Amino acid sequence: MPTKEYRKILLNGHSIQVTLEGDELVTEDGKSVGIEEVQHLPPTQPSKIICVHLNYESRVKEYITKLPPAPTYFHKPITALNNHKGDVVRPERCKWLNYEGEIAIVIGQNCRNISPADAGEYIAGYTIANDYGLHDFRDTDAGSMLRVKGSDTLCPVGPGLVTGWDFHNKGIRTIVNGKVMQDANTSEMEWDMNYLVADIARNITLAPGDLLLSGTPANSRPVQPGDVVEVEVEGLGLLSNTIVNGAAIRDDVGAQPSSSEEVVSTAMGGDWEFRGQRAAGGQGAKHYKSAVETKK
Repeated sequence: MPTKEYRKILLNGHSIQVTLEGDELVTEDGKSVGIEEVQHLPPTQPSKIICVHLNYESRVKEYITKLPPAPTYFHKPITALNNHKGDVVRPERCKWLNYEGEIAIVIGQNCRNISPADAGEYIAGYTIANDYGLHDFRDTDAGSMLRVKGSDTLCPVGPGLVTGWDFHNKGIRTIVNGKVMQDANTSEMEWDMNYLVADIARNITLAPGDLLLSGTPANSRPVQPGDVVEVEVEGLGLLSNTIVNGAAIRDDVGAQPSSSEEVVSTAMGGDWEFRGQRAAGGQGAKHYKSAVETKK
């Protein structure tokens, strides 16, 4: 099946759907619009955004851990949704904002209690996502990562929704200021797109437009205001966002940003299995003093 890409843009104050044809965006009435002339919107309006924790082999090795018998998930509120070319906000007083290049599944119809073999019929298509995490709040929210993953602007998706795309053996890269930081292939994934959809749909109804983010490969690292972060997926295009400063996190209420061992170990590629303890000489070791000099 040939692929086709649909985008949502803001044109003359109105949200419209267009198709990508070569280097032009074409409206339903046949008018062409230059890609750089428009403001992109998220290609879908989900009722929920569900993300898998670990899925790529390289990420599992980086965290010196093993995959569970089945996927585990977390939730990003829809207020985190952002778009291609949208600004991603790192609040003042925070410094551990990490990119995570991912592929997002877009649900096409109500989906409940289906088999992996049938799941493809419920998928409208795919888009690119960057599952940013504000790890300064890693020590709070009882492990739910609500503020880590759910802060405003931390789920850019786009630029378009691609139909007819085969997810097998596709390259995925994250590029920061022109330097490749993540470089992997979907063949690394333990659980493929159909499995993830069927797994969640056993007891959660998936609605049209819902997003399932399928995991990130190794080398998620912090970025700074001014950085341009791009996620490129073979056959899906390129999602680009710029990191900007945001208002400072209030200090008169609630949990405060932290640079604890758990925060730094996660942000810099630490030991997933033993939170708050560092594997001696592991990834990111130069950024901290290990709580565990040897691991028996």
